[in-house]
Amino acid sequence: MGLNERQKILVVDDERNVADTLCTILSGNGYECRAAYSAEESIGVMAHWQPALAIIDVILPEMSGIELAILLNAQHPSVKLLLISGQFLTGTMLEDAATRGHTFDVLAKPIPVPQMLAAAANLLQPPPVS
Repeated sequence: MGLNERQKILVVDDERNVADTLCTILSGNGYECRAAYSAEESIGVMAHWQPALAIIDVILPEMSGIELAILLNAQHPSVKLLLISGQFLTGTMLEDAATRGHTFDVLAKPIPVPQMLAAAANLLQPPPVS
């Protein structure tokens, strides 16, 4: 990655104000950010724009954020994933995904800004050189 190249983050949330706010915060902290307001829209964005990290709301219309994360993991294995949720049902959905061999980092909404930035930075760190 070049010196002027910012790490790309895709935010997927059907609540436009949440997605847009997260992108504004991330952009203000040195990331290149795009928002998608559905799983389907995010798949289209991923076809031509490769983010390093996707922050995905668990509860989305049509396809859930967990199903989207599983799909992205299969199609774009280099993309780091961070799920966000304000819903109680998330625990059951995550347990179901875990039984199928898929585990994800999850932050609870509302997300304190420092916690989100720390999680993004942590996921985007290059792996240690051995």
